[in-house]
Amino acid sequence: EVKVMLNRLDEIKAIDKSNMTSEEKKELRKEVRTIKKELKSTGNGVYLSVGAIIIIILLLILLL
Repeated sequence: EVKVMLNRLDEIKAIDKSNMTSEEKKELRKEVRTIKKELKSTGNGVYLSVGAIIIIILLLILLL
C-alpha cells in the first residue's frame, strides 16, 4: 500500500503541469497532501535518540 502511494507521488511529480488548468493543479495538490498525510500516519513508531539511550543506560546503572 505504501509503495502504491509512493509510486503515485512519483507519477504526479513526472506530470507536465504547464498544460493543466488551475483546477486540475489544485486537485493534484489536494491528492499529494492526502497521500503525504496517510504516509505520515502509517509511519508510527517509537524512535529514541542517542542521547535518550545514554540517559536510560545511566539511570539503569545508578538504580541497579
